[in-house]
Amino acid sequence: MGTMVQSYKLEEVDFRGSQFKEHESDIKGNNEVLSITRPDIISEIHKSYLDAGADIIETNTFSANSISQKDYNLEKFSYELNKSSAEIAKSQAVKYTDTPRFVAGAIGPTNRTASLSPDVNDPGYRNIDFDTLKESYKEQALGLVDGGVDLFLIETVFDTLNCKAAIFAVQEFFKRSGKILPVMISGTITDASGRTLSGQTAEAFWYSLRHAKPMSPTRCARTRFRA
Repeated sequence: MGTMVQSYKLEEVDFRGSQFKEHESDIKGNNEVLSITRPDIISEIHKSYLDAGADIIETNTFSANSISQKDYNLEKFSYELNKSSAEIAKSQAVKYTDTPRFVAGAIGPTNRTASLSPDVNDPGYRNIDFDTLKESYKEQALGLVDGGVDLFLIETVFDTLNCKAAIFAVQEFFKRSGKILPVMISGTITDASGRTLSGQTAEAFWYSLRHAKPMSPTRCARTRFRA
């Protein structure tokens, strides 16, 4: 989704739209806000994947959580971003009747990590806690479900504790709402060491999360960083 959005070479005015014309912060690069300000572009991207034969498309909600949106002073719009994004994806998916098409509610890792300190001089310091993550993820899950997603995709996990908070939030939502959806989990292996950023091997990552009984095995993407 992010790569596709970048191909449009959008400017600040596209991200602001009329809705955030007077917003106090720059919001260029906040792809998730486009679900409100440029839904035509997000719809077009979804359509391109569906035309190519995708059975599942994911919502434009990778960073649509209140924690990440705080960087743009848009944290209070988290629910709206998720609901709008889900509605856009669903409105495209239902147009295809050749084979069932599904919408996955994308839940990204946030821009914080619960397992590691952001201060090398204070390894015990954390700038986020489990409960804060859980509540942010739960708000995101509510917006996605209200928008009509068919399943959840907890994706691009670099810190297992963050992922556990997302799982806990989703399961808590299931328990309170009585509505249960399938869950997929996607982890990220950061380099040739074969470990996540927080230090787990793919096997250890799986054992940490298999209690969630995801509908698909963990998919680990390796990312190589170069100077």
